[in-house]
Amino acid sequence: MQPREALRLAETRGLDLVEIVPTSNPPVCKLVDYGKYMYEVTKKEKAKLKGQSSAQLKEIRFHPNTDEHDFMFKSRHAKEFLEQGHKVKGTVQFKGREITYAAHGEELLSKFVEFLAEVGKVEQKPKLEGKSMAVIIAPDKSKKKVGEPKQKETKEK
Repeated sequence: MQPREALRLAETRGLDLVEIVPTSNPPVCKLVDYGKYMYEVTKKEKAKLKGQSSAQLKEIRFHPNTDEHDFMFKSRHAKEFLEQGHKVKGTVQFKGREITYAAHGEELLSKFVEFLAEVGKVEQKPKLEGKSMAVIIAPDKSKKKVGEPKQKETKEK
């Protein structure tokens, strides 16, 4: 159909002429309500994005004098986050003159990394940034997760 005829037909029906496939020869067009068409397109894009999952960066905060029980409690949460596929940022916050004990913070973060070694790997080594020291740990896909069943080994004779 000629473009003039299509435009006239669209006007008589109270619709818009929308180009659907501009790359084809001749271009494909439809007679639709443009607002409704755009609504459908955005709805399809949202449905596509809904299927994708994005990993988030979860932060676990410590202080240089964090007690053992608190450390283990927070570390278990970090382990759960890694098992869910999120990255974890372990941060040691220094207040006031605590910054002079940066070695305590580094020791705490190395203990944190060691605890999470079975489910994650270090993405960014411990680094002092202002009054905090941080390490980023990403989930390690190659390492087996805790909840997975063990595979049976076959013995060859």
